[in-house]
Amino acid sequence: MSRRVLVTGAASGIGAEVARRFADAGDDVTSLDVKDPAVPVDRHVHCDLSEVDSIDAAVAALDGEFDALCNVAGVPGTAPAELVMRVNLLGLRHLTEAVVERIGPGGAVVNVASIAGYDWASRLDALRDLLATDTVDEGLAWFAANPQPGNAYNFSKEALIVYTMLMAPVFAENGVRMNAVCPGPVETPILGDFEESMGKENLDALAAFLGRHATPSDIAGPVTFLAGPDSSWINGHALVADGGISGAVLTGMVPAPQI
Repeated sequence: MSRRVLVTGAASGIGAEVARRFADAGDDVTSLDVKDPAVPVDRHVHCDLSEVDSIDAAVAALDGEFDALCNVAGVPGTAPAELVMRVNLLGLRHLTEAVVERIGPGGAVVNVASIAGYDWASRLDALRDLLATDTVDEGLAWFAANPQPGNAYNFSKEALIVYTMLMAPVFAENGVRMNAVCPGPVETPILGDFEESMGKENLDALAAFLGRHATPSDIAGPVTFLAGPDSSWINGHALVADGGISGAVLTGMVPAPQI
């Protein structure tokens, strides 16, 4: 049976592949992005996740109920820290909470996080404080008042993982699941940005250990799985899709990259 799905970030990379998979399955696909989608979809709605007014206008332009929201859009660590937090976390949160009431029972939200958020437990208290804010502006004010060690990209993905875990039981009260997919490096148009912000030598070492970087297709599969009925008892989970590098780091086979 055809489903109605929303996909952010369908202009390129993982988001485009996710949208293509849904479309190939006969689903009704709506793209939400600042750019036109890279694959054919049923409709495109302009949405700038860095601007609340743009998000609200996009939500107002949507009609009816949906079966899934896939939050794939994001910006790399080479972007200004405030923009990273706006797009990767706070705007995503604003969109999700504006849309979730339109997702019917049995539906799902899937957030694309990153293995860059692996260390979320070490600053859980700070992440919970940030997520206790109610609006984008309040979140940005908290971030400005509470400088974090490391880069904003890692922190944004840590926060997204914790947001997924915290809010999944809340959304489940209305029959909607929320999970996250955490990729390692992926061959997308912004891979060069990640090489710049995380160190090309680090990413090259990962590719050498695994044999290659991921492709968008490698990540789109887990995203569509978590968005569909076959994952109906998976909720509040951060699924690592990194070719095995996290397991190698956690078991001490290889040292953690300094990113």
